[in-house]
Amino acid sequence: MQIRPRPERAPSIQALVRRHRFPAIAIVAGMLLLAAALAPSAFAQSNTGPASGQPGTAAAPAVPAAPAPAAAPSVPAAEHSVTTAELPQDLTPWGMFLHADLIVKIVMIGLAAASLITWTVWLAKSLELRGARAEARRGLRTLANCATLAQAHAQLHGGASPIAQLLQAAASEIRQSASLRGDGLKERIAWQFERIEMAAGRKISRGTGILATIGSTAPFIGLFGTVWGIMDSFVGISKAHTTNLAVVAPGIAEALLATALGLVAAIPAVMIYNVLARSTAHYRALIGDASAQVMKLVSRDLERVKLSKPELMSQAAE
Repeated sequence: MQIRPRPERAPSIQALVRRHRFPAIAIVAGMLLLAAALAPSAFAQSNTGPASGQPGTAAAPAVPAAPAPAAAPSVPAAEHSVTTAELPQDLTPWGMFLHADLIVKIVMIGLAAASLITWTVWLAKSLELRGARAEARRGLRTLANCATLAQAHAQLHGGASPIAQLLQAAASEIRQSASLRGDGLKERIAWQFERIEMAAGRKISRGTGILATIGSTAPFIGLFGTVWGIMDSFVGISKAHTTNLAVVAPGIAEALLATALGLVAAIPAVMIYNVLARSTAHYRALIGDASAQVMKLVSRDLERVKLSKPELMSQAAE
């Protein structure tokens, strides 16, 4: 008996699902993992894309920009271009004085006048002290050669020098004390001599006080002119809208000229004052020596009178 083969039936859908269930699950899981991995990058690209808001528009490829040409250096708009004609051409002391501010000019003129006064006082007092010391030395030599006050008075009484005044004061006091005891005569003469010496010292030092004033104040007056000039220079800077040193330097130089003139006036004044003070002290010492010489003659005359009184009394008794 012949056995017929069974016809094969097509597999059903359920059988296929059961057969391929595990591979399908694996494929689906892999696709989900791939989608989860790509989602953040796609979201970032959508946020950084063009903001035109048109969907489906692909971004054009970026073309490298050509390098920009170097910009030429430009002067700021506020910087004022200074020409040579605007700058002062004469920077000599006289030119700086002419271009200076009015206050600075007044300060400079005052300091120049102070310097002129200093040298005038030096010349006048030097000549005066030279003559006074020469006269005092001649009077000292005359007093040294005289033996009595009457001889000295006869030779020196005609002058107006301090030594002649000493002799006149001594003779006057002796005449006024003729009827008095001679105990206090020298003290009275010494008091008068002291006043004459002080008067001679004041007279010879008259006019030197201004040198001390100039020497102590001239630097500060020049400093005031410098400060004022620098202030004026800064005001000029703000008005010109520039910080160019060529514009600032002349004004500062003019201001510093005031300080230089202050020193020129002060330094000689101090030195001359010291020289005249030493000369005046020397002259006072000469007058003091003359006063001592006159007192010596007065003392000699008093001793002679005391020695001659017993002889006069004995003659009167006879």
